[in-house]
Amino acid sequence: MNHERSTNRSDAVTTRDPPIAGHVAPGFEPVEATFRETLRDDRELGAACAVMYRGELVVDLWGGYRDAQRTEPWTEDTLVLVFSATKGVAAAAMAHAHSQGYFDYDDRVADYWPAFAQHGKGNVTVRQLLAHQAGVAAIGRNMTPTDVADRESLIVRLAEKEPDWEPGTRHGYHAWSLGWYESELLRRTDPAGRTLGTYVTEELFDPLDESFYIGVPESVDSQVAHVEPFSPLDALRNVGSFPPRMLLGLANPFSTASRAMNPFDVSTPADLNAPEWRRLEIPAGNGIGTARALAQLYGVLATDGSPLNIDRETLDMLAAPGRSPTRDRRDVVLGTDTSYSLGFWKPFDGFEFGSKAAFGAPGAGGSFAFADPEQELGFAYTPNRMGTHVWDDPRELRLRLAVTACLKYK
Repeated sequence: MNHERSTNRSDAVTTRDPPIAGHVAPGFEPVEATFRETLRDDRELGAACAVMYRGELVVDLWGGYRDAQRTEPWTEDTLVLVFSATKGVAAAAMAHAHSQGYFDYDDRVADYWPAFAQHGKGNVTVRQLLAHQAGVAAIGRNMTPTDVADRESLIVRLAEKEPDWEPGTRHGYHAWSLGWYESELLRRTDPAGRTLGTYVTEELFDPLDESFYIGVPESVDSQVAHVEPFSPLDALRNVGSFPPRMLLGLANPFSTASRAMNPFDVSTPADLNAPEWRRLEIPAGNGIGTARALAQLYGVLATDGSPLNIDRETLDMLAAPGRSPTRDRRDVVLGTDTSYSLGFWKPFDGFEFGSKAAFGAPGAGGSFAFADPEQELGFAYTPNRMGTHVWDDPRELRLRLAVTACLKYK
């Protein structure tokens, strides 16, 4: 775009600056300055940030390194694991399917998946499931890649799950299970019978000509960034970034929180970036792609739904306030008040982003992407060095605030 300003290594202020490339539109230079400052931190590796505003890609920046040795610069096509920011992509796929008339949010899940009705789940609606209210957050422990790859056995386990609480009365973050429930519901309602990973590729990102995968093909392995886990010392230094009740829950291996957050046979969440894991479809948490792809998707959701053919009725539902559980808004898993709607996070006290109409999803380690229909904004930030905040990672927050400041002059 002829009004954009490119940034590259020659813009560096000091020889210690990491390589940075991309572009910003006039008026968004403070976002570039913030991005550059973030990457100057010696503890940082690499990251990307992208912003869509009123249908235009006004920020598309990448920088730092995709490997721990700092020998491979982050490039325009570098892909990175975004953990639970994947949930926003899964929710967008469900919104697309809803827009096509495949199901209604107030339909019962069991109407399409009869086995799901077991153990008192027969009246759970799609809306309740997507709002983390169905009580199916914890489905097991020590799952291996072989366990996840065995779809038939996994589907039986999902259907047979006894609720962790009475559905609809409470909510609790379905950290890993939600995506598999969404995928099976989608597979049963999509006329083509596609899983969520395939649907995401064909219906969301192929039309946008962008790269994002749930189940990464081997052909793009060379583009995937290394993910650096946070250390135990990092966690201790930032223990205040975790809700206290969540920490108590995680300390008890038998708690709902612990079982929901730690179902895999891995030493650290970063292990999910290994090829044997990233080949799988874990639609709640192993999406791999670019910040630009996420920003483009949310930019569509924040405007008129084209070119993805998502109707205005569905878009208005995404922007509307969520429906709280009937009994308690305290999140059973995260241990604090949260707000969810139709698969997305909504702003709440303690995690405010955009306007009240905004919706998005943060990911472990610092990734975050969201849409704000009131500002016609799509935002995404994707790092490869994991931070310790559940939300409001300081790196991402600084960039988000920089974008907000720029919009004041638009």
